[in-house]
Amino acid sequence: MVLAALVAAAGFRSSTGALLEPLEGEFGWSRATTSGAVTANLVVYGLTAPFAAALMERFGIRRVVTGALLLVAVGSGLTVVMTAAWQLWVLWGLAVGIGTGAMALVLGAVVANRWFVESRRGLVTGVFSAAGAAGQLVFLPGIAALATGPGWRWAAVVVTAAALLLVPLVALVVRDRPADLGLRPYGAEPGEALDEQLAPPGTSADGPARTALRTLRESARSRTFWILVGTFWVCGWSTNGLIGTHFIPAAHDHGMPETTAAGLLALVGVFDLVGTIASGWLTDRVDPRMLLFGYYALRGLSLLFVPALLGPEIAPNLFLFIVFYGLDWVATVPPTIALCRRHFGVARSGMVFGWVFAAHMVGAGVAASYAGWVRQGTGDYFTAWLTAGGLCLFAAMACLAVSASPEHGQWNAEGEQAEVAAVT
Repeated sequence: MVLAALVAAAGFRSSTGALLEPLEGEFGWSRATTSGAVTANLVVYGLTAPFAAALMERFGIRRVVTGALLLVAVGSGLTVVMTAAWQLWVLWGLAVGIGTGAMALVLGAVVANRWFVESRRGLVTGVFSAAGAAGQLVFLPGIAALATGPGWRWAAVVVTAAALLLVPLVALVVRDRPADLGLRPYGAEPGEALDEQLAPPGTSADGPARTALRTLRESARSRTFWILVGTFWVCGWSTNGLIGTHFIPAAHDHGMPETTAAGLLALVGVFDLVGTIASGWLTDRVDPRMLLFGYYALRGLSLLFVPALLGPEIAPNLFLFIVFYGLDWVATVPPTIALCRRHFGVARSGMVFGWVFAAHMVGAGVAASYAGWVRQGTGDYFTAWLTAGGLCLFAAMACLAVSASPEHGQWNAEGEQAEVAAVT
């Protein structure tokens, strides 16, 4: 059921890219205006993650996900009656942003920490990350077809109905911890100490917001934290922000029908299923730093060639780009989560990754607006592609600066070093 929520959240969020041009055509809004609403959505989506992790610690996964689905339904449903750009910003940016952000990858990280032992978590986070690709695959072609056929309002209604249908299922099926069902985490041996039972310091005494902010303040003492924040910022820039938001209109600029471009973007999701699960498997066996170096370097090189690949038809080279980019889309997630556990411990890793993921979506939000400004100012996306490629190459080099072992004594509160060391 958690997997279904992750699939749905990714599908709800990715639908925005298919609705840009229909909204601009009906209301006369500029690309900068619609891209700005997407930026608000992405930034709020990301900044919600660490607070959602803290809320899950306090109130449980089931309550948080149920509330998030209801918020998505309200935000999407009210778009059918909007008449002004500020309403788009409020509904897409705040309501849908908060709702989908509470069901983002941090949800998968929290569930993996609670329900699986350390040796299985890489693969599990890969599966959960691939759920985002599945959401894109399931929803995006249908959303694009509705937007160009009956109209974008039909697409908004479909998102609303899907969110509402999931509410009773989540409320009835989801449980917060294995102990709620009398079970142990998958892979745990009888009598083995269970590190997922640890609560982040301050959770019991402080409110969720204070706990999340305390985690940020303490983690910020670590150099590794800032490297992960910076590289994941670039990851968001080069995926959700640029490709996820602007690939369809960019391909349309080159004469490709919107439905064809949406199909290609959905195909990215198909190959992401394979790439991200494989990345999770590798993360349990290979140094996560080396995996991130390879992912960012290859992604950066591929982006430099995009301007020469787009055209009215699906050329073989463009298809190869789609295949590769799909394999690499969120392959960065499992090794990034693994480094959060290695350097900050299981108890804190959900919220630490929440802040890292927030940076991912802030980067995506900046990229969405930046690419929109580039397109409006120059008439094409050429500069946007080159910028993203260069940032990815820089991120690849930065990954090599992450230390191989935890930075004991720099951020860790007294008594927590052993818990961090336990997952190295």
